[in-house]
Formats: sequence, structure tokens, C-alpha cells
Amino acid sequence: MLSPVLSYQIQPSQPEAHLFTVRCTVAVPNSKGQSFRLPTWVPGSYLIREYAQHVTRFEASTLQGEPLAVEKTDKCTWRCVPCDSAIQISYDVYAWDLSVRGAHLDTFHAYFNGACVFMQVIGQEQQACDVELMAPEGEQYSDWRVGTSFREKTAERYSFGGYQAENYDDLIDHPVEMGDFSVDSFDVAGVPHDLIISGTHWADRERMCEDLSKICQGHLQMFGEFPPMPRYVFLVSASGLNDGGLEHRHSCSLFCQRKLFPRKGELNVSENYLRFLGLCSHEYFHAWHVKRIKPSVFLPYKLDKEAYTRQLWVFEGITSYYDDLNLLRSGLISLDRYLRLIAKTITHVHRGQGRLKQSVAESSFDTWIKAYRPNENSPNATVSYYAKGSLIAFALDLMLRCDSDINLNEVMTEAWERYGKPLIGMPEEGLQKLIEELSGLDLSDFFRRYVYGCEDLPLAKMFDSIGVEHQFQPAVNADDMGGGQWLSEKQQGQRAVLGIRLSKKNRRSVIAHVYEGSPAQKAGLAGKDELLAIAGIKITQQNFDPIINRFVVGDQVEIHAFRGDILRVFKLSFEAAPADTCVLRVKQTVSKQDMQHRQCWLASLCP
Repeated sequence: MLSPVLSYQIQPSQPEAHLFTVRCTVAVPNSKGQSFRLPTWVPGSYLIREYAQHVTRFEASTLQGEPLAVEKTDKCTWRCVPCDSAIQISYDVYAWDLSVRGAHLDTFHAYFNGACVFMQVIGQEQQACDVELMAPEGEQYSDWRVGTSFREKTAERYSFGGYQAENYDDLIDHPVEMGDFSVDSFDVAGVPHDLIISGTHWADRERMCEDLSKICQGHLQMFGEFPPMPRYVFLVSASGLNDGGLEHRHSCSLFCQRKLFPRKGELNVSENYLRFLGLCSHEYFHAWHVKRIKPSVFLPYKLDKEAYTRQLWVFEGITSYYDDLNLLRSGLISLDRYLRLIAKTITHVHRGQGRLKQSVAESSFDTWIKAYRPNENSPNATVSYYAKGSLIAFALDLMLRCDSDINLNEVMTEAWERYGKPLIGMPEEGLQKLIEELSGLDLSDFFRRYVYGCEDLPLAKMFDSIGVEHQFQPAVNADDMGGGQWLSEKQQGQRAVLGIRLSKKNRRSVIAHVYEGSPAQKAGLAGKDELLAIAGIKITQQNFDPIINRFVVGDQVEIHAFRGDILRVFKLSFEAAPADTCVLRVKQTVSKQDMQHRQCWLASLCP
């Protein structure tokens, strides 16, 4: 690595005030005045987040301490006056965003995603960087360590000190945890992997390492080789908050509820642990797909403005297909368990009328204004490029196995050879052209209908090819997300519904969504209304479903609700629950050809 002309220092300078202090030294600044910019978004999370809003102080000086005048030229850029010698900037960042895409600091730990704290030296983005990770001052922090995938320079692993980055893109691609955490290591094909968990937890870490090793080996087997990756780190923060993950080249950052971790003595894969394994599988797959194979518009990342692409369904949808499929192929879950996961995805897509209004290509393009800003009308107006994208990937895989001599695995390995290893970026229609080239099929109609159009996928044809059947039936209760018991027509009955979903954010009975065409929408109820009573009976989060189940189709009731601070009364007539809940099951009788397709699909590498 070349001797760096840029150096960064970051220190939790005031943990009690949630402030990081960052210093950047530029050996050869722009003679016309050096500019510095903090990103407005972070790679992997496509929303303008305005990280510059958290900068509370910005100063510049020569290395001799002579102050330099600074002008802010736009919302996220600072420009120093011309200087013919090395300069240093110093600034404070307020860190109180406990998420994988933010920065968080208190007296118990520190975490940051590099895009939130490290400013870009405009014009010197390709320069190598020294990075000094500094400990907070004070005896109470003497036991803090550093968890990161940064390459060590003078620091010992897990210690404060000197690290290095190849360029700015590399600099912001290694999240950092500081504090007290557990470390466990395992090896995958000669590459060391770390599982670092911060926060209070009682996890069976030995089992987690064994299962993660299987997941990593499964993805490695498909791609055939690791990306340039001397080491990989699962950087996990245990909390009681929501789950989330973000991919990086040499690591992934995961914020997980501690209930997702397995306890010692547990032998099964619980629903909670399954969520954790699926999240890990998803982010690890991204080490190839998104971090190396990526849309050409992301090369290079332009972090001061939106980077539009209609391909996010390719990158998140295909990843979402393989994350759970790898759990099946690795032996961590059964075929029946996997089919329940697919059924839930299908249910998620089909419950929203948005799938008939927005294509996955449009969903990808509009991610900047819709996907990360859902509202009460989102199910009626949008479709998830994660969820429907995974179903499109599934359909492509099965179609290729039936109608050609290749499968989606081979498409992905060729995408790796063509776009990932040389890191040239996939053009906007690159996936379709690649599949057509490898398979000899004409996919124009498929992509027109399901990718750029809003048609529902041919589920029956898909599942028939592997000896599986599907059925849509009414949800048995408000918590039925699909993948449950296969019900006969008699068992299904006629459950009465309002057609709403309550918010889980507080104990009040606040409407999160009103589904299009539902009795609730016809009655005039809306998202954010707070339900008080139905037919004179007080409504709570706990009794909502039991009370609704007392009514039958055709019953008419009065509903009292607050809209804002005004009490409103709505007259509603109950209707039958729609058949929008998917269940799947393996057919009892399967043709020899369909059985062969299923076995090859499960075997992963069978053509």
C-alpha cells in the first residue's frame, strides 16, 4: 500500500454528551482551497439521511496551529481557504442513532458507520488513508476494546491504535464497535471469521458459530471462491429493539433483539433464531452480490445525491431468495419449514394492492422516496422489491431448470466472473441479457410482465415443477402471516374482518394500515385513527382479535375512534376475510420429472 497522504483520527471525546471528535490531516491540499464533504446517504441504505445535520463544530488549521477560514458551500460541504502546506480539520459529530446506518455513543459503548463520521476529501477519494481509532479518556473506559474489520497497521486486533484503508470507499466500509463485547472465531476454507456480539445477551455462541459456518460454506460453494477477503466479521449488537442489518465487503453490521439468539440447551431452530440466521445469510451473500456485483450506477458511489437504478430487485430480491434457500441447502431447516417461509413472502406480497400498481423496477427506482418512508397507505400503493424480487428470482430459477440446461446458480457465478471480480458494474438490463445469453431463452415477455409490469407470478406453474401445491385461504386470525395449516374449504369458513392492521409501536389501538376495498375503508376509517370501541366494547391491542371474531359477515356496528383530537363515529358492515393468505405443501404424488427438478434444486449444484 502506498504511503498515505490522508490520515483520520476518531475518538469518543464526550460519551456522556454523545460526541465523537474527528480529525483529518491532508498532506497536500488543493491549492485553490480544499473542500470536505460528509455523505448524505450510506451504501446499502437508499435514503437521503443528511448526516451533516449531526456536525456540531467544524474548524480548520495548519499543522502549526494557525487557524484557517472555512466556508460552508452547501448542506454537506465545507471549504477551507487556500493553503500551501498541510492542513488539519477537526469536527464533532453528535451520535445518538442506534442503527446499522448511523452512529451511537454513550458511556457504555460506541458504534459508527463510517459514512456518518468520516468526511470525504474532495479530489483525493482514491488516496490511501491512515485511521487511528482512539479510546475515550477516563478509567471507566479502560476495559473497552475495538471490534472492526479494518486492517491493522500498528494496532493489535481488537485494540485501539492505527488501522488503514485503501481509499475513501474502503474507509467508510468498516463499521466499528467500541466497548465490552464477546469474540468467537471460526474458519471457513482457510478464511478466519469473527462473531463479535456487544450488549447484554445469553447466547449459545458455540452453536451460533457452527451454524454460521454452514451458512458461509453454502454461499461459498455456490460462488466457488471468496472475494478478496482476508477476514470477515459478523458485528452484532444485542438489544431489545428492532432488527436490522447492513452489508460491507469484509463484514456485516447487525442490530438484533437478544431474543433472536439461541440459548444453551436449545436444540431446535426457533422462529426467532431462524430470523437471525436468515439475516446473517442475507448480509453474507451481499459480500459477493451488491458489494462486488453491483449496479454500474454505483461505480463510483455518489454519496451527495441519489443514485437511481431499476435493479435493486436484482440485488436485494435475488439475495432474499438465496438467504433462506441456503438455510435449507445447508441442512439448518427442513423443506416444510422453507416452504412456510416462501408462503409468508407470497402472503406479504399478495395482501397489498400496491403489487398491481407498482412494478419491482419502479419500486427499485423510487426507493429514495418510498421504500424507506412507508406510510399508512404503503400496502395499497407500493410493492417490496425485496419480497416480490425474491419470488421473481425463484420463478427464474425454476423456469431455467425446466426450460434450459442452466439454473440461477450458474447465472450468479457468471455474474461474479463478469461483473464482480473485475468490478465493472452490471448495466441496467444486464441480468436479462446475461440469462438469455447463457440459457438461449427469450425472456422479454417474462421481464415485461413481472419485472416492468405488475402481473402476479404464475405460482401454480412454478410450484408444479417441483411437486409442490399452493392455496390462498382467509387468514385464521390477525397474526396469520401465511405458511400455516392447509385448510379445507369447510374449515376456512367465513371469518369476518374489518380490513385493518393495528400499529405495534405502542399499547394504544392505533390503525397502521387500512386495506384498499376493505369494510374499514368503505366506512371511512383511516390510518392513524385510534380505535376506542366497537359496538360499545372498549378495544385494546390484546382484545381486538377476540372481539372481532364474535361478529359474522353482514353484522353492522358502530365504531368510535379519535381522529386527531376529535371523536368520530363510523358505521361499518363486516365482510368475509379475503383469501390472501398463502399455504404450501408437498404433493403426495409427484411425477418422475418433477421429482428430479426438486432434487436438483435442493442439491444446489445439480444442473
